[in-house]
Amino acid sequence: MTKIALAIAGSEASGGAGAQTDIKTFEQLGVFGATSLTCIVSFDPNNDWGHRFVPVDPQVIHDQIEAAVAVHGHIDAVKIGMLGTPTTINVVAEALKEYDFDQVIVDPVLICKGQEAGAALDTDNALRAQVMPFATMTTPNLFETQILSGMDEITNVSQLKDAAKRIHDQGVPNVLAKAGTLFDTGTALDVFYDGSTLEHRSEEHTSELQSPYVFYDGSTLEVLEVPAIGEERVSGAGCTLAAAVTAEIAKGATPLDAARTAKQVVVSSIEHRMHGNAPFDCVFQGYYREPALATN
Repeated sequence: MTKIALAIAGSEASGGAGAQTDIKTFEQLGVFGATSLTCIVSFDPNNDWGHRFVPVDPQVIHDQIEAAVAVHGHIDAVKIGMLGTPTTINVVAEALKEYDFDQVIVDPVLICKGQEAGAALDTDNALRAQVMPFATMTTPNLFETQILSGMDEITNVSQLKDAAKRIHDQGVPNVLAKAGTLFDTGTALDVFYDGSTLEHRSEEHTSELQSPYVFYDGSTLEVLEVPAIGEERVSGAGCTLAAAVTAEIAKGATPLDAARTAKQVVVSSIEHRMHGNAPFDCVFQGYYREPALATN
């Protein structure tokens, strides 16, 4: 039976991020995607490519979620992306409570370029208080990890591990804290943590990066690395990763296995990125193939 994933996220007009990217990622992984759009976002080429942001009416957001549930009967996993305002966060939190989804993956978008500082803080606080308690997994980037963990700085792997543990201790069962290429390791580096204890395992690491490359420290706290691709940021990479995690969990993968697969999806989407007139490229998921389905 085909699994169903619901993206509660913003529309991003270029197609390189937001709900558009979520749907394409779901499809690439064999999962049927539904959406509830929370806002309309478009890059402004006349204002340093900042975001033009228009929130969707709260009742319309609820109606979309209601319709997705009613049509499909059961949603296997939900991805929460950009919400943008405390009002939107409130209606989404009420829907999460009403429908009691089994799996909720929160990509905690804590800031939108161009937002006023006060509005951004109000949104951050509302997200942490009202939506994060429903999360079965969260995928914060480095800035979001620092904010959610309450740490003053995160500049190395040890601090990132500590931050992931702190977010877990706040009640999120599974944490994938993303540093990406910001530690200048030559890799895209993330930390996964779920708080449970596994029998100690060790591996003799080869000199070349494996895909994904995993270090073990005697627990389920694992550092996942893949080779870095280029030096410039690529729009939609974070959305792709969280959507891939959501799709894999919808299909029954463990959160750790979902994270491993998601990193490979992101690698492919960056390798085949779209070039345009903006000072950044956009991900393209169209070339990724699951190993079991690959023909080459």
